[in-house]
Amino acid sequence: MITVTENAKMHAINLIKEENRPEGTFIRVGVDGGGCSGLTYKLEFDHLIKDGDQQFEDKGVKIVVDRKSFLYLVGTELEYTGGLNGKGFVFNNPNASRTCGCGESFGV
Repeated sequence: MITVTENAKMHAINLIKEENRPEGTFIRVGVDGGGCSGLTYKLEFDHLIKDGDQQFEDKGVKIVVDRKSFLYLVGTELEYTGGLNGKGFVFNNPNASRTCGCGESFGV
């Protein structure tokens, strides 16, 4: 399962409204090869389910991840931060054995 914090939920809902996304819009998360630690996180809004997608709902927010990425993201918590290092969504991934300084890539 992939979960969201209350702060991430609030910001996701606000962004979906501000961007006039269609009904049924959800957060799609995933993993690509690359980055300084080997794998990079992907996050976008989507409204189309693809074959093999895993679907979760936490705190009223729908989260979708492709089957391959789910292996790397199981147990991850999506958080939103507004700290000094910039603001945005952050992945708290218990599967990551190493991360880069910017937090956008990880290794297992």
